[in-house]
Amino acid sequence: MCPAPVPLPDPGQAATFDDLVEQLRSLKVWAGAPSYERITAGINAEWAREGRPEAEMARKTTVVDCFRSGRKRLNADLVIAIVRALHSDQGYIAQWRQALRAVAGEVVMAAQVRVHDELPGGEPGFVGRETELARLRETVAGGSVVISALEGMAGVGKTQLALRAAARLAGAHSRVLFVDLRGFDPKLPPAAPNAVLDGFLRLLGMPGTEVPHDLPSLVGAYRERAAGVLVVLDNAADEEQVRHLLPGAPGSVAIITSRRSLTGLPAVTHLELAVFTAAEAVAFLEHAVGHLSLGNDPKALSRIAERCGFLPLALTLIVGHIRAVEGWTLTDHADRLDDRYQRQRLDDGVQLALDASYQRLPEDRRRVLRLVALHPTGEFDEYSAAALTGRDLDETRVHLEGLCRDHLLRCASGRYSFHDLVREYASGRASDEDPPSVRQAARGNLADYLLATASLAMDVCYPGDTRRRPRVDAAKTATPDLTDPDAALTWLEAEHPALVTSVEVGEPLHSVQLSLTVFRHLNRDRWSTALAMSTRALSAARSLADPVLTARTLHDVTAALLELGRPEEAVPVLEEAAELLRTTDDRDGEIRTLVLLGVTGTRLGRFREAADHYYRALELNEATGDQAVEAHALVNLGAVEERLGLNPSAARHLEQAQRLYAEMGDVDGEAWAISGLASVEIELGRYDSALEHFTRILDIHRQRGDVDSEAWCLQGFGLLYSRWGQRDRAVQAYTQALAMFRELGDRTGELYALNGLGEATDDVTLLTEALALATELSSVDQQARAHAGLGRALDSREHYERAAELYEQLAMPEAEPLRALLATAP
Repeated sequence: MCPAPVPLPDPGQAATFDDLVEQLRSLKVWAGAPSYERITAGINAEWAREGRPEAEMARKTTVVDCFRSGRKRLNADLVIAIVRALHSDQGYIAQWRQALRAVAGEVVMAAQVRVHDELPGGEPGFVGRETELARLRETVAGGSVVISALEGMAGVGKTQLALRAAARLAGAHSRVLFVDLRGFDPKLPPAAPNAVLDGFLRLLGMPGTEVPHDLPSLVGAYRERAAGVLVVLDNAADEEQVRHLLPGAPGSVAIITSRRSLTGLPAVTHLELAVFTAAEAVAFLEHAVGHLSLGNDPKALSRIAERCGFLPLALTLIVGHIRAVEGWTLTDHADRLDDRYQRQRLDDGVQLALDASYQRLPEDRRRVLRLVALHPTGEFDEYSAAALTGRDLDETRVHLEGLCRDHLLRCASGRYSFHDLVREYASGRASDEDPPSVRQAARGNLADYLLATASLAMDVCYPGDTRRRPRVDAAKTATPDLTDPDAALTWLEAEHPALVTSVEVGEPLHSVQLSLTVFRHLNRDRWSTALAMSTRALSAARSLADPVLTARTLHDVTAALLELGRPEEAVPVLEEAAELLRTTDDRDGEIRTLVLLGVTGTRLGRFREAADHYYRALELNEATGDQAVEAHALVNLGAVEERLGLNPSAARHLEQAQRLYAEMGDVDGEAWAISGLASVEIELGRYDSALEHFTRILDIHRQRGDVDSEAWCLQGFGLLYSRWGQRDRAVQAYTQALAMFRELGDRTGELYALNGLGEATDDVTLLTEALALATELSSVDQQARAHAGLGRALDSREHYERAAELYEQLAMPEAEPLRALLATAP
């Protein structure tokens, strides 16, 4: 009998990069397990037909690397080429493109998590679980590190038990930390361990400027500071998410809750929770509502407990319902539940309790519950709730507080959320009771609010780009005060998941406007998210058949591709934008196309061509007088001229850009210009001045939390110290920058840091890795730099000659000393 054929793997099932790698391995098996040499040959044959130069061809080592687990990023271009070599169906390839975009977005979303240095309020009526609590106390009494895995079904009371235990233990600990790890959130991915550790370290007193970025350093710093700390890790997805978050310090305690078995964790006391016993359920009800009249049935509480399936969540919800109904006895409530059970066959205790609670609410509060359940992420503030419901802020706040009292909503730090089961119930009610037009109107109101408020926040945080962003109508409902830059930035950070999701699900015009509005903020360090968002907006813009909006969205796609180190892919995108703009009189769009062509040319090593684009952009901009565009073109022009050895002209243009950014109040732009000036000062041998510049902008980046810019600044320090002859300081700066770039997924930054660290240490392995990455990214100047470093490290004439050839091809001044060296070498 022939074995059953291996099914074609579905990349859409992937939730992480490791999942994608597993699907890629399965695809290799499906295709007959061809060798890596054969796959590489197939990729290069296809790329050769497309006209790619020899220097950009795939290497077997980089192909093999795509099949390895533990990746924090994947080269999407190479993965797609591998998929095409294994199965060339265009529809299937499109599925992989979508999966890569989705997973990249999830990785970014996973990095958004809130941590707390206090325990959320537990249920005041908590009773029962005394056996489990006693077991915890006994374990802690021994003075050892305790990890208690509280496992069980949804609604069984894991979080409440954890909070009750933590409250009893808190007095014996110096600090308390709490985080919801979102292991089973229906909308958001589980929280990333490195993001949680970052937050924990800040709460434990580590300045943000000193928080490391690579996971091993984060874990080490955390465990150094976690002595005597009580940590509650709620709603864990699996052991791997939790493993790095265990304090592992003397006197520390971790309490973990999860719906899954966590048997892979070390030194764990396991407590598997079932529903309450009948006695515990009755005790819970007696404590919560025992003061009410019992009525004529002495077993009323037992009947209520049974109808709720002895499930703590259901009992908590039914208590909220009972307390809110005046004049009823407990027998009346038991009869009512029996009646609902008989009529509706609600055999789920939570469903029955939810139904009873919901039916008791006033109609206007029911409507609020239904509509806020439509929020795309399920976590919102009172302003978003007001937008969804169309009510004023004070009235909205009253309803939200009432829903919290009834245990239908939870509130922490001014933001509201649902228990997963409650949200599912409320969403179902909205589908049943609210016409599609009403639900669509609510979503539209929220979209309008998010767009209007995002526009206000961006104008405050990025004033230099105000002219470039779409002008939108003011919000029809209340908005927070965002006149302070810190408040505006905090709002953008808190709402960015909702903003991105709104682009994904919104109406075409709204999607395009919102994407164009918030793009610059996301493209600071969330490049994969920025690309996914602008790509979605591009589809929406094309459906509108608006050439200007389409071109501007193509510009954003280009900018994200450049940040992701994919300049070759940016070229056809820009060509499409230029073609569209020829049919319009959009001078601003034409200028931005030229600037982006300059940036793309720079990344591809076409420096003279890039300079021409910048000069042309500056010439056209004279008619518009847009200072932001002028400054942007000048700072890029200065960077290109520095590479061409035109340092006096570069310094002049960079100083001019700095003045313009300062006049506009654009702190990021000014720091960018100062960084360019520092690089020019290094080339001119003015090391003290360069040090002053880098020190100034490092403070700016750290104050603003711009981690990628901070990494680039550290890379600049590495170059400065290397040229200054301070090897140890250069190695330290480059090493830190390299770790940060890798954590961020900034491959261009990683390339520069690899080359710099390889130069400073004459490390052949690092320089070889830099050469491979430079080839993969089509970065010709960094290929030349790596060859020069290898020539020095290996005393290799071949590498020196190749470096000289590439530098001459780029018209860079580094070619001349190399030629002189080769002329005198034996």
